[in-house]
Amino acid sequence: MLELRGLHVGYGRTAVVHGVDIEVPDGAVVAVMGHNGAGKTTLLRAAVGLLPARSGTVLLGGEDVTRTRPHQRVRAGLAYVPQGQQSFGQLTARENLQLVADVAGSQGARRLDEALDLFPALRGLLTRRAGLLSGGQRQQLAIARALITGPRLIVLDEPTEGIQPSVVAEIEDAIVQLASGGLSVLLVEQHVGFALAASSHYYVLESGRVTAHGAGGVAQEGDVRAAMAI
Repeated sequence: MLELRGLHVGYGRTAVVHGVDIEVPDGAVVAVMGHNGAGKTTLLRAAVGLLPARSGTVLLGGEDVTRTRPHQRVRAGLAYVPQGQQSFGQLTARENLQLVADVAGSQGARRLDEALDLFPALRGLLTRRAGLLSGGQRQQLAIARALITGPRLIVLDEPTEGIQPSVVAEIEDAIVQLASGGLSVLLVEQHVGFALAASSHYYVLESGRVTAHGAGGVAQEGDVRAAMAI
């Protein structure tokens, strides 16, 4: 579904990502892990089109999208949930979701309902302003909103950052459900246990380079921690 081939990315004169190769198969969850400053978010921003690649190729569903704009990648089936549980704080949870559902046209209402089925706790919070929700609730709202676009691939940047353990478990369950339904997931995460439990394959990024990769699963946690020196 997504292939990053020999990707080099940077800011100004500073190179951050150096020749990275990552593949996300159809219906798979792939985790990218690494310390702060390893280049994880920069990699994602290039994958979704928010940063230009200096060299290398981004393929989405077999199509070269390296030079396409972010909205074109969304139309091609990519959804992106950045760090920070982002939402329109002055709007209610329902209004946040409805903004995307209206753009989705005839499929919007069905997709909105399916997103709420994935995060049922949101149903009781639809009339509450998003700015008054907890961090975990806002993260669920952000993922639900992205799903209403009907993606083939969803990119999640640190979805468990700063949220309570009970919601972490709910998000893990949701990711597994999405993959079982055929959606591909690229997950950037520092929470090693969560990332490996949710993923079928992992990559470790250090100083903008892939230093380890392998099959996911909690049995790999020791290898990943050793690769990350934690």
